[in-house]
Formats: sequence, C-alpha cells, structure tokens
Amino acid sequence: MSVLVVLEQTRGVYHRMSWEALAAAFELGLPVSAAVIGEPGEAASKGLERIYTLPAMDYSADGYTAVLAQLIAHVQPSYVLFPHTYQVRDFAPKLATRLGSVLVSDVVKLQADGTAVRQHFQGKLNSDYRFTGSEPRFLSIQAGAYRAEAVPAGSPAVEPFAADAGAVRAVSEAPFRESSRAVDLTAAEIIVSVGRGIQEKENLILVEELAAALGAELAASRPICDNGWLPMERQVGSSGQTVAPKVYLAVGISGAIQHLVGMKGSKSIIAINKDPNAPIFEVADYGIVGDLFEVVPALTEAILKLKG
Repeated sequence: MSVLVVLEQTRGVYHRMSWEALAAAFELGLPVSAAVIGEPGEAASKGLERIYTLPAMDYSADGYTAVLAQLIAHVQPSYVLFPHTYQVRDFAPKLATRLGSVLVSDVVKLQADGTAVRQHFQGKLNSDYRFTGSEPRFLSIQAGAYRAEAVPAGSPAVEPFAADAGAVRAVSEAPFRESSRAVDLTAAEIIVSVGRGIQEKENLILVEELAAALGAELAASRPICDNGWLPMERQVGSSGQTVAPKVYLAVGISGAIQHLVGMKGSKSIIAINKDPNAPIFEVADYGIVGDLFEVVPALTEAILKLKG
C-alpha cells in the first residue's frame, strides 16, 4: 500500500497547497511518493519515497488525465491525493472516472483508516466518507486543512516516467483568476484581518498601521468587503480565500462560521474583541477582550518600539 500525491506548480513555483496535500498524505502512515509534471524543483527536498517526473506540457484536462492514468497504472498506489485547486477540480474527476473510481473533494481531514472528512453548509456540518470500491482512492485536500511545514525534509529518488498525452481535444483558456489575483493571502505568513467592529471605513487606518508594523497582509471579513471598504480579493471565509498563516490577528471580528472556515487552520490565532462571548475566542489561541480603538494603537506603538 502506498500514497501518490500529484503536485501542482506554475512556472516552476509550487503552490503551498501542494505541500499541504503532502502533509495530509503522511497522516495515512504509508509510503508517500509524488508525481510532478516537469522538473521536480523544490519537491526534491521533501521526505518522499520517490518523485515521478512526467514530461512538461501545457495544461489540458485531456493531457493531464492521460499521462497521470498511465503513471497510476504503473505505480498502483492505494491513494491518490491532490491539492484542491481550480486546475485539479477540472481534471481530477475525469481521471478518477477513467480509472473506475470517484473523487472525494475538498477534504479537511484524512484519518489513518482512509476515512475522509468533508464539510457542508459553510462548515456547519461534518460528514465522514469511506471508500467501498477498489483502489486507488482519489481525494483532494482543502486549502489550509493541513500545515505545509509539517512535511518532513529528505532526498527522494527521482524517476522519469515516459507517458503519452495522446490526442488533446480541448485547449484550456488562460489560468483562472486565482493564479493572477493581485493579493494572494494564502502565501502570507502574517495576516491582520478586520471585521465590522471597525465601524467606519475611515477607521481602517488603525489596522492598516498595525499590519504595516507587523509586515503583514491586510484581510477582512465579508461585511467589510461587501461594503466596498476593502476589495473582495482580501476577503477571508467560505466565500473568500482560505488561509493558514503562521499568525492570524482578528480585529473586531465576531467569528461567524462563514469566516472561521476560512482561517481556523492558522497556526496561531489572536483575537481582539470587546465582547467576551464572541465566537472568535473559541478558536483563538490568545484573546484580548477590549475596545479595539484602544488596543490596536497601543499594540502598534509597542511593536514599533520593539523594532526600534
């Protein structure tokens, strides 16, 4: 039994979600290998059993399905894992169907017995999925569900695999907006996020100064973006970006479930809210109960003093 993780890269740069999918694979306690279309790059420093490199090619659902189906038939893994990217959503169901299986997508937890956990109704309900058919079993891992830094280091063997893409019937258009958005919060190590507790647009300067002092990206809950105070690309939550930074500082955010599903994978969560019963404190590692208009300026000043 083994696990094959299909890694995704763009012009030689891996998305962090690829490493998160690797972290999920190690939860199964089985030997883990990876498939890469093109050069292995940074993947060659991960603690894998083996890296299978496939010929470089422009993306198409037909081409990726054809070459990966040939590799899977050669490797015969028990599980095939993917990062839950827009590209994977395009071709992975086709690949699973070709091999007589199904794709369980957007998995937030993968248990050692192979049970996959998915969320429904914007994170209000969890459900367990168990495979009953033959192997391999196909799953995609939700962004932020696992920590990229949990992947061990190593020097895996690299094995080129010759595969034929065959006839490509459809040519893909330009990459989805996810690849070209001006702000990619998923790559941020520190995020300062603001909610409706800021009251007015003019007050955003307080959290902007705090973010600048921390060298952090500025984000927001949905009400802030719906009001047009910050662009939609800075929204965190079920209808925005899913993030998992090292530090997530929530300022004036009550903690509705729609927001929590987008940031609860953060390594350290700090919340500032005047309501001691705010749901955000249930997931926070550190909480400050107080008026953000007093706490945030004082925090910014303290950070600037420490920086000299």
